[in-house]
Amino acid sequence: MEENIKERGGISVETSHIFPVIKKWLYSEKEIFLRELVSNACDAVTKLKRLSSLGQYEGDGMPYRVDVTLDATARTLTVSDNGIGMSEDEVKKYICQIALSGALDFVEKYEGGDDKNGIIGHFGLGFYSAFMVAEKVEVITRSFTGSETVRFVCDENGSYAFTECDTVRERGTDVILHLGSEGEEYLSADKLKQVLYKYCAFMPVEIYFSDLSAENKEGEVPAPINDVDPLWQKNPSDVSEQEYKAFYSKVFGDYREPLFQIHINADYPLNFKGILYFPKIQSEYESLEGQVKLYYNQVFVADNIKEVIPEYLLMLRGVLDCPELPLNVSRSYLQNSGYVSRISSHITKKVADKLSGMFRNEREGYEKLWKDLKLFVEYGSLRDRKFHERMKDAVLLEKVDGSLVTFSEYKEAVGESTEKKCYYATDPVTQAQYVSLFENAGIPVLLFDKVVDTQYIAMLEQESDWKFLRIDAELADALRDKEIEEKEDADLQALFVSASGEENLKLKLTAFKDEEVPAVLNLGEEDRRMRDMMQMYGMDTAGLPAASTLQLNTKSSLVKKLLACTDEQAKKNAAGHIYLLALLSQRPLSADELKRFLADSYRNLENSL
Repeated sequence: MEENIKERGGISVETSHIFPVIKKWLYSEKEIFLRELVSNACDAVTKLKRLSSLGQYEGDGMPYRVDVTLDATARTLTVSDNGIGMSEDEVKKYICQIALSGALDFVEKYEGGDDKNGIIGHFGLGFYSAFMVAEKVEVITRSFTGSETVRFVCDENGSYAFTECDTVRERGTDVILHLGSEGEEYLSADKLKQVLYKYCAFMPVEIYFSDLSAENKEGEVPAPINDVDPLWQKNPSDVSEQEYKAFYSKVFGDYREPLFQIHINADYPLNFKGILYFPKIQSEYESLEGQVKLYYNQVFVADNIKEVIPEYLLMLRGVLDCPELPLNVSRSYLQNSGYVSRISSHITKKVADKLSGMFRNEREGYEKLWKDLKLFVEYGSLRDRKFHERMKDAVLLEKVDGSLVTFSEYKEAVGESTEKKCYYATDPVTQAQYVSLFENAGIPVLLFDKVVDTQYIAMLEQESDWKFLRIDAELADALRDKEIEEKEDADLQALFVSASGEENLKLKLTAFKDEEVPAVLNLGEEDRRMRDMMQMYGMDTAGLPAASTLQLNTKSSLVKKLLACTDEQAKKNAAGHIYLLALLSQRPLSADELKRFLADSYRNLENSL
């Protein structure tokens, strides 16, 4: 039971206090005012169309449209529609009372209360966004019911008046902005066209722009600035490949054709549509510069909202129209919602289904696109476990000869010959000697030449009992003559340490099956990955010891002569040159190493003459 109540009342808000908040904080960008006013105008038309479909308005044959008119001389910008219009009582209800939008009233009366997201509010806070650029706003409106034309004037402080109106207009509304100093930039026709195209290019009612100061070319037929029936609203079966490509070029200004697209048409309970394009990638870094445009009932909201688009999908380009997104009151930001996460999951599933379906049904075409898809698929697999599970059987591994295999196909091809080890190269040119050794032994070599590859293969290792090794990480058993025992020689190791200047160098005497190669240099896989990771994050690896192992081929005629040589200086010179040759076949030489290598080469040439 309530006790000790002295007074009851309701909290009131003075317009002088709320207007500065609306102008400064409600909208993220000033230019959004034009989106809000044009969207309101489109909603007014949509409402009248709805009444007509219900038989509550007979129509007069007048084509529905919205007009945006600039009069730079008069410093006015007018947004007009021939939609539902308002009576004086409706102006008082929907405009004079801030944020009391007529959308819910209209929906409850005419839509049965089931489709509250189909129509954005006709007025309300959207109208007041005009005061971000205007010092005064006029509204001249006439209801479709035939009531008198109403003229309402409001200044930037919130003071308003209803005045006599000399204008007799047909149904609909004119919103006339008298631009102040904060709206100076919107006296430019080019600026207005830019904003209109950004936010209104796909609104559902034809929008026309006119500049009263521009010359009117005789016989010129004005064209709407928007496409009222965007491609994503159509049934995928009704859209040709050429239409998809033309839409991509128009929206993203990219002269290159996309690889392919995914047309999403999600029904209940998600209810959203869109088209995602896979652009042609020129480099591994360009793929990070995607653009997914988010729309709300064909009204542009933002680019690349991460709550809807998973991070790894931001590399794509496309449009999504989500009419039930839980936006804040200014339609600028998403509010947290389980619905948003369900949309994100659905998009991930559609992308994975498209790619895996191409792999199963169009393997040849899929392989042709793989170079452009690889980065996206590997990165997406690393970032999203569910995406990885859907895609893992469709991931292709490239071999140094350019052919493509799945992980399962590679394992089946090598069988037990490599003891569950997969060998890869990062630079087939520099590592050509190693590649030749492995291929001569019948072991296929994979190519992992991107930064993300190392992280991806680490994930594969965690899921299987196979190990990935760079071809210079160890001398595979298949490359050795197992009948000849591998040995170590402390004196010979000391010689090579002295000749190479590498204190951590280890040496082993091994019999290769290939007698042509005198030596190879191995750096352990774990050490290499650690160094690569540190370099990727900009960390200094200069002080990190490189525990390299030099494998001398005892079947090589050069090594045999080295072992038999009694001239200590000649032996040291040869050891230094062998080390640099082995190093050169592993990686590019540093400046000092190249200087030593050239000096040794010139000396050897001179001695041979």
